[in-house]
Amino acid sequence: MELIATINIWDLIFHTKDFLGDLVNTYHVWVYLILLGILFCETGLVVTPVLPGDSLLFITGYFVFKGNLVLGWAGAGEATLVWTVGILCLGPIFGDTVNYWIGRFVGPKIFHKEKVRFLNKEYLNRAHAFYEKHGGKAVAIGRFLPIIRTFVPFVAGIGKMPYARFLAFSIGGTIAWINLCVLAGYFFGGMIPDKHFELVVIAIIVISLIPAFVAFIRNRKTTRSTTKEQTPAKPQEMVSQNSTKK
Repeated sequence: MELIATINIWDLIFHTKDFLGDLVNTYHVWVYLILLGILFCETGLVVTPVLPGDSLLFITGYFVFKGNLVLGWAGAGEATLVWTVGILCLGPIFGDTVNYWIGRFVGPKIFHKEKVRFLNKEYLNRAHAFYEKHGGKAVAIGRFLPIIRTFVPFVAGIGKMPYARFLAFSIGGTIAWINLCVLAGYFFGGMIPDKHFELVVIAIIVISLIPAFVAFIRNRKTTRSTTKEQTPAKPQEMVSQNSTKK
C-alpha cells in the first residue's frame, strides 16, 4: 500500500485524472475500495470537507467509458457502469450515517465552543444556516454542494432529526448525485481532448464551489448587518440623537 501511504492531496484535488489513473493501474478492481474510502471521508468526517467528490465521480465515469475500470463479472461498458453507480452510493450513505450520529452525540458540545481544533466553525455555521432554511431537504440538496454536504449530516444530528427521515433524504440525494456525476463522465468525458481534461476538471471544482461561495458572501453580509444593529450607540451619537429629537 505504498501509493496510498504517500497520497498527495494536491494531486488528488487538482490532478485527479492522473491520480485515479495511477490507482487503477496499480490496484485494478480494488480501486473501488479506495473510492469508497474517499467518498466516505468527504461526507462522514467534518475534518475532510475539501476532498474532491464531484470531479472524482466524473473521472470514474470517464474511466468506465474508456474501459480502464471493468468489473470482471459484469463485463465492460454499461453493465460495469450500473454496478459502479450502485457500489459508489454506499460510501456517502455510510459516511452520512456516521457523521449524523457523531453530531447527535458530541455535536452540541462542539457547536457551542468558539474554537475547535481541526474544525472550521465558519463551515459549520454555514451548514447550520442552510439546514435551518431548508430543513430535512437540506440533506438531499446539500449533497450537490461541496463543503456543505460534509457538515449538513453533522448539523442534522445536532438537531436530532429523526434518523429514518434523515436516511431517506440521504439515500435519495446520494443516488441522484452519484448518477449525475458518474453518468456525466461516462457520456461526456470522451468528448474532452486529453490536453484540456485537467482544465475541465478544475472548472467542475470551481463551478461546484460557486453556490457555497455565494452563500458565504451572503452570510458575511447578514452577520455584519446584525452586528451593526446590535452594537450599542456611542455616547456622542446618543447626545446627537437626543438633540435632534428636541
